[in-house]
Amino acid sequence: MLWELLWEHKGKALGVLAGLLFGCIYLVVGFWNTLVFIVFVGTGYYIGRKLDQKEDLRDILDKILPGKFK
Repeated sequence: MLWELLWEHKGKALGVLAGLLFGCIYLVVGFWNTLVFIVFVGTGYYIGRKLDQKEDLRDILDKILPGKFK
């Protein structure tokens, strides 16, 4: 029953878990450290998504930091 409810509302459940995780990080380390953490996670997701799409790592890094990797 609980698994069916969670599966039916998986987006909401993942959102609550993500909010709980980031809320705990905020309480433990503070606002700015949490913000930096979110930026690192977002950057890692972006690079990972591009690598999954078979893009070259140098091209990805050149998009993020133009002129530094050519």
